[in-house]
Amino acid sequence: MSDKERAVLDSFSQSVIGVAKKVGPAVVNIRVTQEARRSPWDFTPEDITGNGSGFIISSDGFVVTNSHVVHRAKNLEIVLSDGRHLSAQKIGEDPPTDLAVLKVEATGLLPVAEFGDSNTLQAGQLVIAIGNPYGFQSTVTTGVVSALGRSLRSQSGRLIEHIIQTDAALNPGSSGGPLVNSQSEVVGINTAIIFPAQGLCFAIPSNTARFVIGQLILHGKVSRGYLGIGGQKWNFEKAIARRLALKSESGVLVIQIVPNSPAQDGGIRPRDVIVSSDDTPISSVDDLHRLLSEKPVGKELSLTLLRAGRRMNIKVRPTEAPPES
Repeated sequence: MSDKERAVLDSFSQSVIGVAKKVGPAVVNIRVTQEARRSPWDFTPEDITGNGSGFIISSDGFVVTNSHVVHRAKNLEIVLSDGRHLSAQKIGEDPPTDLAVLKVEATGLLPVAEFGDSNTLQAGQLVIAIGNPYGFQSTVTTGVVSALGRSLRSQSGRLIEHIIQTDAALNPGSSGGPLVNSQSEVVGINTAIIFPAQGLCFAIPSNTARFVIGQLILHGKVSRGYLGIGGQKWNFEKAIARRLALKSESGVLVIQIVPNSPAQDGGIRPRDVIVSSDDTPISSVDDLHRLLSEKPVGKELSLTLLRAGRRMNIKVRPTEAPPES
């Protein structure tokens, strides 16, 4: 190995070491106890235990992790990098983005990880993941941003947008840990691994996380609009799309209407096909979810739909979505 190559590797190593020293103390191990969901004839007393990762975002003890790590938790315990064990309280969670916020009480100020701007990421950029795979605390792995703008289905069924794909190695227990750039800034929250593939790992971008975390700390939840319909994507023939001047060749076919819902109150019927809102095409259920996430709850919404082959406009007023089960 030449001196030049050795210098490059030494520089890379020092960068990773510096990030680990700065961010590592803020990364925590989360130990979760969940009450087992059993059938009526199963009297086994044991609860379910699990591990995950998280990181401290404020010196007074707010901790970020994944929703799926702490969902239905009966007891939560945080293990700090200095070995202290602290009980934690769940402040709120948002299954549609797989994010949750916890709070711990500790004496003295806690180490903090700072957020960066995920919009500045580029494919090929160095990133470092820190977590607790299989309970092994403060494990550091490196990789690059493999791709940006991916979409990933959350456990709630909604699509998480603008996902970061990375090849920084993750394993069970790493979920909820930070994905960090070379400036020691958190640019993502590690959330998913594709099995059995290797090097296919995903993180929620920090810019999405900051908005959701703020809502969870303030309100304990993220409010999203709700119409009360069940639907599926419906494709049109090109000739029909042209004749009706549609901007997309698909829409959302309404299959079911929830009684006394905003959809029923607004006059939406089964077999209607929702195609747009103002000038924004709605070509899939994910487009409709995205629209309802972006629009203020309670504000009137204009929808264009097709009914019996005819185009019509209606007004609906979405209410707050019911909590995820």
